[in-house]
Amino acid sequence: MLLTNPVTLENAWVRLEPLSRAHVADLADASAGLDHAWYTSVPTADHMADDVAQRLTWAAEGTMNPWAVRRLDTGRVVGTSTFCNIDQPNRHVEIGHTWLGIDAQRTAVNTAAKLLLLGHAFERCDAIAVEFRTHWHNRQSREAIARLGAKQDGVLRNHRIGPDGTMRDTVVFSIVPDEWPTVRLGLIERLRRG
Repeated sequence: MLLTNPVTLENAWVRLEPLSRAHVADLADASAGLDHAWYTSVPTADHMADDVAQRLTWAAEGTMNPWAVRRLDTGRVVGTSTFCNIDQPNRHVEIGHTWLGIDAQRTAVNTAAKLLLLGHAFERCDAIAVEFRTHWHNRQSREAIARLGAKQDGVLRNHRIGPDGTMRDTVVFSIVPDEWPTVRLGLIERLRRG
């Protein structure tokens, strides 16, 4: 299966639905109250339609496969995640552009979603590397990525210029196929413990 193929992924905690314009209102609600820190790129409610449109454009171009994250215990859409920077010929992908609403943070939602995304990448799309990237100053994100079992590859210094003109150092993590079975067991254990 191609990394770009839209597909619904589901387990006992979340359903990842191919992102569509129909998710805009729910995503706008989910973004309420989020701390839109200078080092994050979480869209505000009034920019949600533009953000979804951009992700759908990238999907049409073949560089992104975006999902809305639906929490099954409440039935609510609580955020988004994507396969991005898709390099199909090299079977390489990044999981990114992920954000979750306040009510979904520090719950099983992120772990369950990553279990689905990583399983899909390695088991159905035959990925040889799955990458995660985050801003150097986004310590919460860095810690969450490390808890998944990803290993830090390095830091891209002055990797991007932010909207406010500041330089972004990007921390790069990855998981490779021979690590996936252990990472998978770790994620399942975290979900089992609640």
